Amino acid sequence: MEKKKSNIAFWIAFPIVFVVATALLVLYYDLANGPLVLFILQLIALAGFAVACILLRRAKMRWRLIPYAAIVVTSAILLVAAKPVVEARPAVTHANPEKTQVLQIEKGKVQGVYSEDKKVEVYAGIPFAKPPVGEYRWKEPQDCESWDGVRDCSYFAAKSMQPGSNAVMNSLVDMYSEKAWHPDYRMYPDQNMSEDSLYLNVWKPAGEETNLPVLVFIHGGSLTSGSTAFEDYNGESLAHENIIVVNVAYRLGVFGYFAHEELVSESPNHTTGNYGLLDQIKGLEWVRDNIGFFGGDKDNVTIAGESAGSSSVSALCTSPLASGLFKNAIGESSSLVVPNTPHTWRSLDKAKKTGADIMAEFGCKSIEELRKIPADKLVQTKFSNSSMTIDGYALPKHPYQVYQEGKNNEKALLNGYNVMEADAFVVPQYLFSPTNKSNIASRLEDVFGEEIAKKIVEIYKEKIEKDAFSAFNEIISVYWFIHPHHSWSNMALASGIPVYRYQFTKENGYHSTYHAGEMVYCYGNVEKARRSYAYHQSDYDLCKTMMSYWANFVKTGNPNGGSLPNWPSYAGSGDKVMELGAHVGPFEDAYLKLYPLIDEFAEAQQNKD
Repeated sequence: MEKKKSNIAFWIAFPIVFVVATALLVLYYDLANGPLVLFILQLIALAGFAVACILLRRAKMRWRLIPYAAIVVTSAILLVAAKPVVEARPAVTHANPEKTQVLQIEKGKVQGVYSEDKKVEVYAGIPFAKPPVGEYRWKEPQDCESWDGVRDCSYFAAKSMQPGSNAVMNSLVDMYSEKAWHPDYRMYPDQNMSEDSLYLNVWKPAGEETNLPVLVFIHGGSLTSGSTAFEDYNGESLAHENIIVVNVAYRLGVFGYFAHEELVSESPNHTTGNYGLLDQIKGLEWVRDNIGFFGGDKDNVTIAGESAGSSSVSALCTSPLASGLFKNAIGESSSLVVPNTPHTWRSLDKAKKTGADIMAEFGCKSIEELRKIPADKLVQTKFSNSSMTIDGYALPKHPYQVYQEGKNNEKALLNGYNVMEADAFVVPQYLFSPTNKSNIASRLEDVFGEEIAKKIVEIYKEKIEKDAFSAFNEIISVYWFIHPHHSWSNMALASGIPVYRYQFTKENGYHSTYHAGEMVYCYGNVEKARRSYAYHQSDYDLCKTMMSYWANFVKTGNPNGGSLPNWPSYAGSGDKVMELGAHVGPFEDAYLKLYPLIDEFAEAQQNKD
C-alpha cells in the first residue's frame, strides 16, 4: 500500500515539477538570448532527467536523487554559459554577398558589398581617425593613417567601449514594451566591442551617380552605449531613395566624456570633456574630404540623431568647429537648446570633479597612470560620464546662448518627439512604488519644487484623478524631452530658418510611442524588423510616408514633395505640430499649458545658480 501511495504521489508531483522547471528554463533561455546550442543541450538534459526519474522511481532514495543532482549541476553550468555569442556583425545579412568594385578614397582603397537586390553598395568599418588608444586616449581625434592594399568593408567595426548590458533585463524591458511575451529562440549574437572604434559606415545607391545628398546619422544611448550597426537605423532603405547614408561612431562614457584639469594642460586646444563630440566632428570632416569618392555632395549634408544623438546634433548646430560641415539638421527626442538642460549636460566643474573621482577610484595619481588601466576595467567605473560640457573649444558657450545670438549652424531644422518618451526611464525608477494619486504631488515637488509642483497638479488635476501613473509619466516626458524640442524649435525659428516639428503618435505591438519608437519608421526598416508580428499594413504605410519626409528633407531642406500630406513649417509657440501616426497632418499641441511652468522653473533655477 505504501509503495502504491508513493507511486501515485510521484505521478502527481513529478509532472508538475517537471513542467514548471522546464517552463522556467525555457523562459530563461529566451530572455538570456544565449546560443541556440545551449538551449538544445538544456532540452536534452531535461529529457534525460525525465527518463531517469521515471526509471528510478521505485529505487532507493539515494539512487532517485542522482538525476535531480545531475540536472541541477548541468542546468547551472549551461545557464552560466547562456550569454549571447560575441562576434563581428556583417554589413548585410544575406548569404554570400557580391563584392563591390574597389574604390579609392583619401587614405586608401576600400571594397564593400552589395545589398541583396544589388541596388545599394555598403561600405562598413571605414576608419576616419587614428585609434584612440594608449597615448591617444582622451586626446582630440587624430588623422588616421593611410593603408596599403584593399580594405575589406564587409563587416561593421567593433562598437565603442560601454558597460555590458544584461540580456535578461533587456528582454524584460521588451516584454514591458510589448505587454506580451513572444518567444524567439534565434539567439541573436552580440556585437564585438573595442576601444579602437572610430569607424564609420556608408550606404550609397549603386552606380556612378554624383552630387547625391548625404545624411550623417549619430546614434543614441545616453552617450554611454550604442552602435552604428543597429538595425532600426540601417541606411539601406534610405539609400534606395537616392541618398547616401553615413553612420559615425564616437567614444562613449568614460572614454568619450571624461574631464580632467591635467588633460586641459596637455591639450593644444585646452579642451577636455567632449571627446565623443570631437569624434563626431572628425567624422563630418571625413565626409567633407571623402564623400565625393562615393558620389556624394559635400555641400548638401544633413546631420541627424536620436536621443543622445539628437542632443549631439543640437550641440553640433552650435559648435564653431562644425560650422560649414553640414547644411541641415534632424533631431529626434532630445535637445540641449533649452535654458535648464534636463539631461546630457553638466558644468565643466562637475565634469572635472567626476574625473578626479575616477582617478581616485582606480588609485591613479596622473593621467599617464590612468591611461594604462585596461579598457575593460576602466569601462566599469561607478561614476557616470553621460554629459557634454562647455570646454571652450568644441563648445565655447551653452547651445541655448548660441541660438540666442543667432549663430547656429544649420539652415533648416526638422525635429520632434514621441508621446511616451519618459516611460522607459521613469517606470524602472519607481518599479516597486508606482506613482499614484497619493504620492504624485511629492514626486513632482522632488523635481520642480513645491511652488511649481502645485501649479502643475492644478492643470493636471483631471488627468491625475483618472490615471496618476500616466499623468506623471507625461509630465516628465514633457520636461525631459518635449519641452526641449519646443524650445529648440522656437529658438531656431527666431534665428530665421525654416523649422518642421512633429510628434510621433503611432501605436504598435512593440516600441509604440516610447522613446526611440519612431526610428524604425523614418529610416525605412519596419518591414525588416525582427518583431514582424508587431507591425501591420498601417505601419508599413506610415514607414513609407515618414521615410519620404526624411528623404525629401535631406535632399532639399523641406520634407514636402509628391503626394505626401502637406507638412506646414512651424510658425512659433501655440502653432500646430505635425502628427505622424494613424493620422498624418497638423494637430493641436497638447502641452501648451505645461510649457510656461517649465519655463518658470528654468528661470528660477538660473536665478538660483
